[in-house]
Amino acid sequence: MKTYRIATIPGDGIGKEVVPAGRQALEALAARSDAFRFEFENFDWGGDYYRQHGVMMPADGLDALRDKDAILFGSAGDPHIPDHITLWGLRLKICQGFDQYANVRPTRILPGIDAPLKRCKPADLDWVIVRENSEGEYAGIGGRAHQGHPIEVATDVSIMTRAGVERVLRFAFRLAQSRPRKLLTVITKSNAQRHAMVMWDEIALQVSREFPDVKWDKELVDAATARMVNRPASLDTIVATNLHADILSDLAAALAGSLGIAPTANLDPERRYPSMFEPIHGSAFDIMGKGLANPVGTFWSVVMMLEHLGETGAAKLVMNAIEQVTANPSLHTGDLGGNATTAQVTDAVCQHIAAHARPALAA
Repeated sequence: MKTYRIATIPGDGIGKEVVPAGRQALEALAARSDAFRFEFENFDWGGDYYRQHGVMMPADGLDALRDKDAILFGSAGDPHIPDHITLWGLRLKICQGFDQYANVRPTRILPGIDAPLKRCKPADLDWVIVRENSEGEYAGIGGRAHQGHPIEVATDVSIMTRAGVERVLRFAFRLAQSRPRKLLTVITKSNAQRHAMVMWDEIALQVSREFPDVKWDKELVDAATARMVNRPASLDTIVATNLHADILSDLAAALAGSLGIAPTANLDPERRYPSMFEPIHGSAFDIMGKGLANPVGTFWSVVMMLEHLGETGAAKLVMNAIEQVTANPSLHTGDLGGNATTAQVTDAVCQHIAAHARPALAA
């Protein structure tokens, strides 16, 4: 029997509620599988850890994660700690430390979701956004000088390397090639950012020649926001820089109905290090501890984790459970206009897994 070593990092806010829900779903799978089981190790890193130790995670924290098969992450963010500390001290430290350079965010309108684009059919909005996840606008290069004086200056430098751009664009072309429509949109802003983004465009053209069966186009990031709203069916796979994809993927999640249902995979495609899977909704301190958080984004992240581990039957089973839950309005949490609790949604997903696991996992 295969044993998968999973690190759980709930982090802050509702991460402490949805990560345990994700673990429950995985345990429900393992309880009915003869082929695999999970070995969990929980890490209490985040805002509370920072208040005790002055850091979001220990200096040798990456070493504690290095031998894991995957990481299930909750959220980083605390209203009493500056955002740049929570982000750079935990999530980005893991993403960059393990060179998880491909951030993958699927978006589609799930059954039963009342999405805001009323003229948009579910088949029209079925996207995957690939976000460069290791450099670009979030490279962390810059500084401040003359603080507190009228001449104070601050800089953030976007760093793009040929190696970094080539590998994420090649990943995106391969992903587009694997999808039925074989369609890729490359997001740019080379009309205004005339050095790094021009290089990005040039490399996209060069890499495209390796994938003659993929139809691709280029779109300025500002025009892309309008295209997502006005012509969603014209998009399929999308690739963008760290900042641009960060923004576009939140818009995509909102157009699909809620940030609460959206998943993310932070991948090291070469599998040198563990990859990390997380919902994109953030820490949501306003509903923390009330049992109101939507765990669907975490369950969908679990689906992506299972796919990454090669457990495709289990991944399909959990995705089916998610779709059964969203199709039932009585199981919608507040972000979807309902009154269901985190526990109710989690129980429904686990019950579906229990009822359908044997044939699904044997397939």
